[in-house]
Amino acid sequence: MTVSPAARRKARHYAMQSLYQWQMTSAALNVIEAEFHSDNDMSKVDTAYYRELLHKVPQRLSELEEAFGQYLQEREQNELDPITQALLRLATYELMFRIDVPYKVVINEAVALAKKFGATDSHKFINGVLDKVAADHRAIEVQAERGSRS
Repeated sequence: MTVSPAARRKARHYAMQSLYQWQMTSAALNVIEAEFHSDNDMSKVDTAYYRELLHKVPQRLSELEEAFGQYLQEREQNELDPITQALLRLATYELMFRIDVPYKVVINEAVALAKKFGATDSHKFINGVLDKVAADHRAIEVQAERGSRS
């Protein structure tokens, strides 16, 4: 079954908001998921992808934070605003565990969400960090892409 890019985009959008809520409230993930399903029209959302992101990101939190933490440029994880933190966690998960999604799509989607929800210019910071994470975890794909541009 092919899922539309728009359905995936909405899944990321809701997953980012759900992860933000989880960070801020420490509510149970299944409670947050149930609230999102009752409060939003999920008919055009890739709900399986939403669910995966919502549940797998917290399960692999330390692994994800380690992967992007080394690229925070003098910042500490606890200094990141909650939107930036949620987006870096979500996108790093996709870069590490969803190799079926091209790395450029992952980065572009995170940047778009940062422009919509994040602090001014946070999208630039997120882009820089994720670019380095992609080089680490998608080295062959990144090199192929860069090689095709020369």
